[in-house]
Amino acid sequence: MPANPTPPNSPNPLLALDYEPALESLGDDYFDEVAAAEFPQHILRWRNDALLPQVGLDPKTVTDDHFIEAFGKFQGVRPFLALRYHGYQFGEYNPYLGDGRGFLYGQVRGTDGQLYDFGTKGSGKTPYSRSADGRLTLKGGVREVLAAEALHRHLVRTSRCLSLVETGEQLWRGDEPSPTRSSVMVRFSSSHIRFGTFERLHYFRRKDLIEKLLDHVIEQYYPAVADKEAAPQERYALFYAELVRRVAELAAQWMAAGFCHGVLNTDNMSITGESFDYGPYAFMPTYNPTFTAAYFDYYGRYCYGNQPGICRLNLELLQGPLAEAIGPADLEAALGKFDEHCEATYRQLMLNRLGFAELPVELGAEMLRVTLQLLKDTQVGYGEFFAELRKQFSPSWRDDASLIFSAAEPAGLWYPWRQFYYHSLQGLSTAELEEMAGRLRRYNPITVLVRPEIEAVWEPIAVEDNWQPFYDLLKRIQAGD
Repeated sequence: MPANPTPPNSPNPLLALDYEPALESLGDDYFDEVAAAEFPQHILRWRNDALLPQVGLDPKTVTDDHFIEAFGKFQGVRPFLALRYHGYQFGEYNPYLGDGRGFLYGQVRGTDGQLYDFGTKGSGKTPYSRSADGRLTLKGGVREVLAAEALHRHLVRTSRCLSLVETGEQLWRGDEPSPTRSSVMVRFSSSHIRFGTFERLHYFRRKDLIEKLLDHVIEQYYPAVADKEAAPQERYALFYAELVRRVAELAAQWMAAGFCHGVLNTDNMSITGESFDYGPYAFMPTYNPTFTAAYFDYYGRYCYGNQPGICRLNLELLQGPLAEAIGPADLEAALGKFDEHCEATYRQLMLNRLGFAELPVELGAEMLRVTLQLLKDTQVGYGEFFAELRKQFSPSWRDDASLIFSAAEPAGLWYPWRQFYYHSLQGLSTAELEEMAGRLRRYNPITVLVRPEIEAVWEPIAVEDNWQPFYDLLKRIQAGD
């Protein structure tokens, strides 16, 4: 990454943003004010210039030193807020959580009118760190940058990383060769509020704080609900129904992308239905519903195929605190739509990945079935299958089935899918075939972020401090190549 030094006496645009005290204005029942750690070193390893225009900044006016000053040295006068929350972790309720190695740095209004959060990871100890050091390994930061950008390219509703600064400390971890290098990351997300934020308030029987937080969430993140002239209970019910829809669609987006989050505890579920916090995640190498990303998920609770069900369960657990403000009939009616939302979104996304805008319901369902059967039987790379479909697709496939993945082996396993795909192309016009090619480009990135790809860019960093392969991979991911 080329250096971009700060001219003398240049004001810092990142510090001069119009930060809003939206969450802070709710009062300190929801957070603790904390200070950032002081680090011995500050090396900017990643700056996400693609995000700066969203908050009204021209990347050319923001230097590397500006990033280090704001997001490495944490200069400025705003209070940093460590949020309080609880959560169900692997099915067990944990009342000893909260922001243990990060805080809400600030909230800014985007050029689209939406409120966005800058949240840190690895910025030091807080009251919720317990025995941990409040730090983030450099490899953990690298992995999260890659995950967020890859998911964004897959059109998943995700948080993204704004910056990654190496901080010069040595950390000891049981799951990495130690000592290992340290970093601090700033995450750009729609909200810092989690399911667990509400669960904590329910634990302390604070109905008043639940309703206060609900009003805030609806006002800031659910404008269609906030604009309705309705009684509070009705607005709360509409909010929950919309949250169910968003989370169902998110689960479908993960499934279509072949992504396994790894740790879907309720403290890792955003109240806006956005994907965030990428620790032991993995993109599935080949189609396998039991594929598990986290080495410590011994029983596969959060495996790839379980993700929709776990998201539904987490929404059901959230009904505990929300029942303080929403009637049981409204909660059940909304949650009852989860499977419908998830299945419809997944089916549409998979058809898009296969190049189709739409197919008749029965034909679309069968297209999806034979595709998953092919992926299961052949164990062809999941991401590679769609990437090759994008690269090899030709309008001539409509006229000759033998041209469809003509070199794929074993031919016998490919035959049913090839014939069905050929059948589905019949009746499409030349213009529709061209649209198909464009759809394949949009929904199928060429670069597939499986574990070997990540290790291939981490090794040069670890061995010789060579970051170029990392930047090259990110460039390919962002371009979709």
